[in-house]
Amino acid sequence: MAFASLTRRVAFAAAHRYRRPDWDDARNAATFGVCARPSFHGHSYAAHVTVRGPIDEATGFCVDLGVLDRVLAEEVRERFDHRNLNLDVPEFADGAQIPTGENLARLIAVRVQGRLEKSLGARAPRVERVVVAEDETMSVTFEPGRDA
Repeated sequence: MAFASLTRRVAFAAAHRYRRPDWDDARNAATFGVCARPSFHGHSYAAHVTVRGPIDEATGFCVDLGVLDRVLAEEVRERFDHRNLNLDVPEFADGAQIPTGENLARLIAVRVQGRLEKSLGARAPRVERVVVAEDETMSVTFEPGRDA
């Protein structure tokens, strides 16, 4: 059986700040710098989601693009676009995870994988990689299941 990987890009704009509520302002500022400022800051993000699966002999696809696009629209664009990650996304609410690129990429991978499995069952491809870029100069890569 032949396998292939497919990558789809999703863009969204969101605001966030880095802050641990159990630390005082001085420690947050020393650790996170300007990213800890109370006024938040924003990015025009690009998320590149790569899935891998067997190539279906009847369609030639490793994933149904219609399903993947619906999942990405709901789990990435609608969930994050024009949102304050700290205030509008429960996984990043104060006291939960810090909305770093690393945590954002991991959350996207988990949410997309869960939705693909729910939609496609045993035919669901595996989320192989999520790359989240905050801008043209920095991106983070999360690869589910890779520890090293």
